Amino acid sequence: MFHYANPPVGDPSTIEAARHAMTQTFFHWGVHAWGVYAIVALALGYFSFRQGLPLRISSALYPIIGKRIYGPIGYAVDILAVFGTMFGIATSLGLGVLQINSGLNYLFGVPISTVTQLILIAVVTTMATISVVTGLDSGIRRLSELNLNLAVVLLVFVAIVGPTLFIFQSLAQNVGSYVASIVDMTFNNFAYINSEKTNSFLGGWTLFYWAWFIAWSPFVGMFVARISRGRTIKEFVLGVLFVPVGVTIIWLTVFGDTALHGIMTGSMPNLIDQVFSDTPTSLFRFLDTLPLASISSVVATLLIFTFFVTSSDSGSLVIDTLTAKDGDETPVKQRIFWSVSEGLVASALIIAGGKNVLSALQAASLASALPFAPVLLMVGYGLFKSLRSEMIKIDSANHLNQTTPSTLARIQETGWEQHLGQMLSVPLDRNVEHFLQNDVVDALVEVANVFEDKGLQAKVTTDYDYCSLVVDHGNERNFVYGAWLRQTIIPSFIGERSKNKPQSQLYIEVYLNEGSQQYNICGYNRNQLIADIIDQYEKHLYFLHQVR
Repeated sequence: MFHYANPPVGDPSTIEAARHAMTQTFFHWGVHAWGVYAIVALALGYFSFRQGLPLRISSALYPIIGKRIYGPIGYAVDILAVFGTMFGIATSLGLGVLQINSGLNYLFGVPISTVTQLILIAVVTTMATISVVTGLDSGIRRLSELNLNLAVVLLVFVAIVGPTLFIFQSLAQNVGSYVASIVDMTFNNFAYINSEKTNSFLGGWTLFYWAWFIAWSPFVGMFVARISRGRTIKEFVLGVLFVPVGVTIIWLTVFGDTALHGIMTGSMPNLIDQVFSDTPTSLFRFLDTLPLASISSVVATLLIFTFFVTSSDSGSLVIDTLTAKDGDETPVKQRIFWSVSEGLVASALIIAGGKNVLSALQAASLASALPFAPVLLMVGYGLFKSLRSEMIKIDSANHLNQTTPSTLARIQETGWEQHLGQMLSVPLDRNVEHFLQNDVVDALVEVANVFEDKGLQAKVTTDYDYCSLVVDHGNERNFVYGAWLRQTIIPSFIGERSKNKPQSQLYIEVYLNEGSQQYNICGYNRNQLIADIIDQYEKHLYFLHQVR
């Protein structure tokens, strides 16, 4: 409504203003917003799940500052992420209680005041704290599912009782306009129209929204990263960019174009004045023009409430993770502390803002995002540098031909009948475990001793399901050779299946710094194991030579 009645360029309240209003809204909430989240999420997921680093923002700087991520620089980056998340959620919570207060006033006559808003923050914070204490599966998941179901109900309701045909027609046109103008809008700073109106628009809308998204990026990024383990980068980027953006476009079209249609046809004649006079109540004024307004307004109020409870509890969990020791389960009292702190910060912003509370919330969002913006640039560069390094690593492996010792050499050593028999046999699990803990470990220790004799620090680590060799190269990337027990389904072409026979088998997979090499070393003899370690080390040296 603001973009339609007060566009930065052009005449207000025209068909062109309506089209541009939807395109501008898509621009603010579309690919650019989720692009920020995608960078942080991809960096967190990649460096944590692929490189084995802590699930923290500072881990993305490892290609730039190395092990100093465990020192003051890394801690400073994580602290910025904590404060950015804190103020981003507090800003959202503050905006949310303004709208909840307006909804309760509209429905039940609850007074709009600072006291009421503080009480609402206390209620939201209490529910969020209970949700955080009960955990991700019990509390946060159930609230999120309730939230999603309410959103779908309200969306479908508006789409059915509103101008359904117009909504579907405008959806296609809105997407086309957005795609066609996205590059132009990205670089448009209104340089040729430099006026107070355009400058106010950039600061009050575009910069505010994107600063808010930057402040939220550690929070959203960590959640997206945690649910994306096992995806390829291509799958991740397509999913993170196009699924939420698609849902956002549908939501904005259903509500935005229903309102525009009502204004242009005269069925909602007072909506623009209501939006400008009291923005938080505009949703309820909008629903009041549709059938079953009393029911839909209650659903909308409950939806807004659950939106901000889930934002607060999941945000508290993210901050709790960022401030936890590596791999440690945080105490409940620490979760409670962060959840309550968010409520206190939001309350302080509400009190400090007074009549200008919206300006105070916007200023808090901008202030928290500003120091994190250069960190975000470094995160992107660190991710690019590490991915480029991994591509060089892959090219190095391809340059040196096979990933495993040559099949011809193994056949010459063991005989082709025995080699084929090993390929078509199913070893007992206890034999695989014994092979890992004895033969593989012995080979790693033997190689490690030679590295030590040559003046390099080499360490062999063992556990019940893995063993690894780490050769310290100082400031260069260390060489890591690991062997892990893995389980897989026995192929149907090997032996006869029956209820008494096992359906799965253990095997031993080789892991390097960059992850699994996807081959099995079960059945290798001592010489073959050592040859495989040396082969991988030779490739590692070639890789180090290439990246210099």
